[in-house]
Amino acid sequence: MAKLPLQILLLFLLSLISSSTAEIKTLTITSDSRPMILFEKFGFTHSGHIAISVSSVSVTSSANAPNPDASRLGFFLLSEEALLQVLLEIQQNPHFCVLDSRYIQHLFTFGDLSPPPLSRFNHTYPVSSPNEYSLFFANCAPETRVSMNVRTETYNLERDGSKDYLSAGLTHLPSLYTFFSILYLVFLGCWIYVCYTNKRSMHRIHLLMSGLLLFKALNLICAAEDKHYVKVTGTPHGWDVLFYIFQFIRVVLLFTVIILIGTGWSFLKPFLQEREKKVLMIVIPLQVLANVASIVIGETGPFIKDWVTWNQLFLLVDIICCCAIIFPIVWSIRSLRETSKTDGKAARNLAKLTLFRQFYIVVIGYLYFTRIVVFALRTIAAYKYQWVSNAAEETANLAFYLVMFYMFRPVEKNEYFILDEEDEEAAEIALRDEEFEL
Repeated sequence: MAKLPLQILLLFLLSLISSSTAEIKTLTITSDSRPMILFEKFGFTHSGHIAISVSSVSVTSSANAPNPDASRLGFFLLSEEALLQVLLEIQQNPHFCVLDSRYIQHLFTFGDLSPPPLSRFNHTYPVSSPNEYSLFFANCAPETRVSMNVRTETYNLERDGSKDYLSAGLTHLPSLYTFFSILYLVFLGCWIYVCYTNKRSMHRIHLLMSGLLLFKALNLICAAEDKHYVKVTGTPHGWDVLFYIFQFIRVVLLFTVIILIGTGWSFLKPFLQEREKKVLMIVIPLQVLANVASIVIGETGPFIKDWVTWNQLFLLVDIICCCAIIFPIVWSIRSLRETSKTDGKAARNLAKLTLFRQFYIVVIGYLYFTRIVVFALRTIAAYKYQWVSNAAEETANLAFYLVMFYMFRPVEKNEYFILDEEDEEAAEIALRDEEFEL
């Protein structure tokens, strides 16, 4: 059982990355020998309950192993505070079975199952102590494989007696996503008005930006409906499918718009260079892969054997894409600096460089906040306030969209095209300044 400390710690850390949304789930475990299986994580209030139904249970051992003790296989709840104590117990005794720990909330073992051939168990447990708990299955029988069908139902009771299937920290998400979807629809209306009143300055990139706002709004509407139905019924009623579709289109459009703006396409030039096309050809397939990983992570859960791999794949692809979208902006800045030395248009080039450098800083800040700060908030926030990280992420998204759309809006006097008369000498001095070096 020496692998237990690493197994628990790894699963718990990954559970921090995964969504804490819980719903009614029916899972199938087939010939699994893992000593620990994390099913889900849920924030319970003082009226929390967890219902577990296990059926079609079979336990097989290798030829050299004795018949397993049914009391060595079972389910339990583990809070974040108790995790460190359990790890300490196992480190002191590598053969220690976590089911014997006094820090876990024991639910049941296979000794409580009905006798064969039924081998099933069904019970609802009240959670007396409000907290965020992880539901685990432990297999302390060496060289033993387990197969079973598991149905879990985690919820908190409202004052009127109805069930709330969203974790205590996520129960406000339907309202949050609805609020932001309305903001994006208003944003889209204002953007269409700006484009309509400045037709002469409108370019193809502005149409893509309109599509980005539309799919972002649709994505949030589906997210709100998804969370609403999970909250009320425990299942998303198909809204999760629409959510993933619009999420995929929105993310691909976002990365595409950032890359195209960064290359100056439709503003500085009507074409893309070969290396810029390669960036798009790399980023878009990677986004397809990232969205597949996201769907697997969201729709299955940590109980599948390859869940860790899918998480690692998603994080790796996301990092690659974030790095890839920076290169076109850097290339444009360097290209403008080189051009400024020969074309004699210092003032115009200074304005372009200033705009691109500002955009570079905005993109870096956006990526840093949404990938690092939001993750930190999700990790350190109390379980009742997990929605704060979602609110921070959506606020950062909206702020980034507002700044990007304002910087590259279609107006008659755009920094790309019409500049006020400036002192060319001052502009040339500014261009030689190292502040434009990255």
